Amino acid sequence: MSQEAAAQPAAPAKSRKLLIIIVAVLVVAGGGGGAYWKFFAKSADPAAVAAKKKPTLPPAMLSFDPFVVNLADGGTPRFLRVTLGLVVEGEKQAKEFSENAVVRTKVRSSLLELLSQQQASELITQAGKDALKKSIIERAKHDAEELEVNDVLFTEFIVQ
Repeated sequence: MSQEAAAQPAAPAKSRKLLIIIVAVLVVAGGGGGAYWKFFAKSADPAAVAAKKKPTLPPAMLSFDPFVVNLADGGTPRFLRVTLGLVVEGEKQAKEFSENAVVRTKVRSSLLELLSQQQASELITQAGKDALKKSIIERAKHDAEELEVNDVLFTEFIVQ
């Protein structure tokens, strides 16, 4: 009987060790699976892969001569004098645009038309300038389809 009594308390100690080992193995496996998911499985996202593959070129600037236009305000004649530059992707695009007189003139003409449709009350606000920038980008992309315009920078902006 003494042997049976000694054997009974040893059984719960073995099952407790086994339980601790199983929990430890599950924690390690879960951590390993989480690390795999974070670092390897998510990087196979097509958008992330495409973004990594596309090389980013240093930006280039396309400068224009100053624009002077009458604004579309009724009553008192108002005018806008603006000098702007288009930020494009890469020197290659800038060079191609500069060498193509037809496309360059087409873009300038389109921008003159756009600027002359503006009103002074809209242009003096920051929201008006931001909307004008968006419109300029859209016009330039439409008129020069191969041109990737990223931003418009004003170097002179006078409303009078």
